[in-house]
Amino acid sequence: MTDFISLIKSRRSIYHLGKKSDITPHEIVQTICNCLEQTPTAFNSQTGRIVVLFNEPYKQFWISTKNTLKKITPSEQYEKTKEKLTSFSKGIGSILFFEEQHTIQMLQEKFSLYADNFPIWSMQSSGMLQYCVWLALTELGLGANLQHYNPLVDDYVQKTFSLPASWKLLAQMNFGSIEKPADEKTFLEIQKRLKVFE
Repeated sequence: MTDFISLIKSRRSIYHLGKKSDITPHEIVQTICNCLEQTPTAFNSQTGRIVVLFNEPYKQFWISTKNTLKKITPSEQYEKTKEKLTSFSKGIGSILFFEEQHTIQMLQEKFSLYADNFPIWSMQSSGMLQYCVWLALTELGLGANLQHYNPLVDDYVQKTFSLPASWKLLAQMNFGSIEKPADEKTFLEIQKRLKVFE
């Protein structure tokens, strides 16, 4: 248990990423596969979907995102936005997280009593999957950060990678070597966040 708590404490948002790692793409993908298979889902629906980008597809994704943001960001703010987006492309790759909507709709029809809950359970499952992957990358010695540029990037992703229309993009996780550690994190008093009744 101590090792797991240490891993939880080690997971942070790392924004200064690099490519200095001996971990191979195959090892990263295998780790992600394990997370994808083992993360729980409501009714064992297995609605999580993942796309992993390395090399040129990874680079082009963030170039496209910059171009998209340039069209809608005020010119005086764009330089800072561009700098931030460029930093996301300096790592090893990006992981795109999706939820498969067709399965959710089928479950809503089959179990109408719980219809309103399935989209909520889907989001909960995706959050668990994202966290599982983040912890697994941390265990590999890699840093990561989680971003949400959907739906602005949805069209590019769907067309470029020929994905099913039922895959709904929820988040983008960038990962790489840790070039600069995260700043110190502050916490609210635990008594304000936790109540125990015995």
